[in-house]
Amino acid sequence: MRHSPAATRATTIAVGAVVALLALAGCAPGSSGGGAAQTGKVSTTLTTKKVTLKIQDETGFPVTSKLAAEFTKQHPNVKFKIVRDSFQNLLANAPRLMASADAPDLIRLATLGSNVKDGLLTNLDPYFDAYGWNKFSAGQLAPARMTKAGVRGEGSLWQFGIGYSVTGIYMNQKLADKVGITAVPQTLDELEADLQKAKDAGVLPVQTGMQDGVGTFTLQALINQYGDKQKLIDWMFNKPGATFDTPAVVKGATVFQDWAKKGYLPPDVNAINYTTMVANFSAGQGLFMWDGNWDAANVQKALGKDGAQFFLAPPVKKGDKYVAMGTGNTFAVPAKSTHHDTTLYFLNWIATNAKARQIVVDVTGASPGGDPAQKLPSVEKGSLIEKALELSATVGKDDGFTDFIANTTSGIYQGALQPDEQLLLTDKMTPADFAKAIQAFYLKDLAGS
Repeated sequence: MRHSPAATRATTIAVGAVVALLALAGCAPGSSGGGAAQTGKVSTTLTTKKVTLKIQDETGFPVTSKLAAEFTKQHPNVKFKIVRDSFQNLLANAPRLMASADAPDLIRLATLGSNVKDGLLTNLDPYFDAYGWNKFSAGQLAPARMTKAGVRGEGSLWQFGIGYSVTGIYMNQKLADKVGITAVPQTLDELEADLQKAKDAGVLPVQTGMQDGVGTFTLQALINQYGDKQKLIDWMFNKPGATFDTPAVVKGATVFQDWAKKGYLPPDVNAINYTTMVANFSAGQGLFMWDGNWDAANVQKALGKDGAQFFLAPPVKKGDKYVAMGTGNTFAVPAKSTHHDTTLYFLNWIATNAKARQIVVDVTGASPGGDPAQKLPSVEKGSLIEKALELSATVGKDDGFTDFIANTTSGIYQGALQPDEQLLLTDKMTPADFAKAIQAFYLKDLAGS
């Protein structure tokens, strides 16, 4: 996921409940897991020696650069070398990078996959104890945990989130006014009615793309509304017996396919990638765009302060609880890092230092996480970032957060979701076959891990 610089801030958000975002798929912290544990005594005292930390990050994720600059400003002896690549390349190459003799000290790692079993990651349990991360919400860290059996959500801690996201729907206000939409939809039926209004008025209803699988945001948002989110979470966390082949998935895939057939999606949807999707929407092409808080500043800059709204994917019935994707933008410390203590000091600083927390909010529009009792950063009143934080609080209050299905196994995003959704949207695969195909790949991927 990608993030962009935010607008200026002016007021402090009085939504202490925003930290409820951290109640993601809550499981209690564990202390046992597989993989390569960080052995020996750890230190929470920053070194006085000159150190250069190497960060392997994704393209278009500037928050690490901003944080590194501020950290060096406060601690001149620590400098950073940041290497970037596309999200897809990082996903594919992370194991090789972590196993190399020149392994990074910190790497963007969206999914744990087999990296724990293969001994490529540092077990963060000793730092959890040393830094007192038991003050953090258990749900905040749950998706970053894994057991020896490969079940996520429990066991040892292997990742650390830099900002906690929430996904929703952006609406172009100018186009909404044009087609006669006076309020954001409160149910899926109302949403579908708005899509048809846009189509009838000659306005593209949904801006999205499937070249790189970004349309998965839209698909999962639909699936989330049609079934028990815990069943989907159990599947994403690799719990034995969990399956993707459920009525909720088939229903969500059916609606998504129907939207393509009705012309609600771009005619060249399979040729549009994430960057193009955001650029198109920012240029006024599309009434709605399913995306995350990390693009709030981009959208506001392009369409103006009052030019867009950001709202949660609506439930089936008005008044039902909200369900939305949201998780930490997770990083891991490779076992081969030569600066474990310094890297973990940096990570703890991100969650606890006031300036660092402000940078996370300013650059990503995401909750900074950490101790819920800590003061929240300030944001611009009336901005989309302010709205995103409010939405995080709403979903957290409803205990409605789920992880992203693309994070389920190391290969599922590129190996199954992306290509099979392309087939789904071009009517070359039925929704029922889609659900079965994803489940089959999932089982094969887990067996290979």
